[in-house]
Amino acid sequence: MLSTALPDTEEESGPLSAWATGLARPAFRLSWALLVVLLFGGMVPLVPGFFLWVQSREGAVLADPLLRLLPRHDVATSVFVLMYGAVLVAVGWLTRHPQLFLRGLWAYFILLVLRIGTIWLWALNPPLDLIPMPDPFTAFFFHTAASQAITKDLFFSGHTATVAILALAVRGRVLRPALMVVAVLIGVLVLVQRVHYSYDVLAAPLFAWFAYWLAGIITAPAIRPEKCLAEEIA
Repeated sequence: MLSTALPDTEEESGPLSAWATGLARPAFRLSWALLVVLLFGGMVPLVPGFFLWVQSREGAVLADPLLRLLPRHDVATSVFVLMYGAVLVAVGWLTRHPQLFLRGLWAYFILLVLRIGTIWLWALNPPLDLIPMPDPFTAFFFHTAASQAITKDLFFSGHTATVAILALAVRGRVLRPALMVVAVLIGVLVLVQRVHYSYDVLAAPLFAWFAYWLAGIITAPAIRPEKCLAEEIA
């Protein structure tokens, strides 16, 4: 199970000291450098073209009995407030805990790789009663107009999985449960908006957990003293 305890060095020192301690380790510096290269040198240039290609292809429309049970409303504002609010709060907390921040970012990178893989494998069209959910941030990133919003990036839900990753990455008796609740709310709201199938949302936490678990293995040599390593990965 996941430990809620912070690394010893982060519990006993402030953020600057924690960063200094981490950066003093060659493995910690190497892990950060590799992540930056993979994320910003490989993933960031790839993602826009990939999702524009996804939007251009045709896919299946799935039968979804669970989706039909939910009301249909435009809740885009609520999704964005919850999503970006969770990101700001969680990332703000993680910057004070560099070891957990490193594992969380690795988990996010792995999540992107998994999501690209599943979207590439399963060509899907969105539910027929989709309510457009234009996102100014992704529109800027993809260089598209709101009317050209990406709607076929379906399996699995990136909004839900991202907040689930944040919930796994942080610690605390209040912050972690609060982010878990936000992840559930976002999962429900994207279904109400009809921008996802229920399958996309239900699968998202499983992929998030796997990405975080794998990130723990990748970053283990960089983030933990030997006596704490097994506890953090477990």
